[in-house]
Amino acid sequence: MDVKIHSHFDSANLDEMREVYASVGWMKHTNEVIRQVFEASNVIALVTVDGRIVGIGRAMTDGIFNAAIYDIVVHREFQRQGIAKKIMEFLLDSLSNVSCVHLISTTGNEEFYQKFGLKMLKTGMAKYLNPKLSNEYLK
Repeated sequence: MDVKIHSHFDSANLDEMREVYASVGWMKHTNEVIRQVFEASNVIALVTVDGRIVGIGRAMTDGIFNAAIYDIVVHREFQRQGIAKKIMEFLLDSLSNVSCVHLISTTGNEEFYQKFGLKMLKTGMAKYLNPKLSNEYLK
């Protein structure tokens, strides 16, 4: 199995990227949405296995003080093979010069991110405009 991490987004990969999101039930990620969020992200990790995109991760950062990691997603067929770990290591290494890295975990995956040294915030706050997300993630 030939596993590689790429840091360049190419809109030619949109269908494969949408397939990764869809495999885990993230159906709102259309090609246009994916294009928009990846073009706005300045740190990107695309994992390929034998040339096929099977894992995705992205971050946004000012390069000095703050960064936020988003969308650590691995195709359902390739989960539990260390791919998400590779994505996190790549992103954290790319963000090693900033003083704070933020991440909001999907429910039930908090323990995974704690393995990378991320901890719960004392003063973290958020506002969700979607009531379903607000009920799931806010206290």
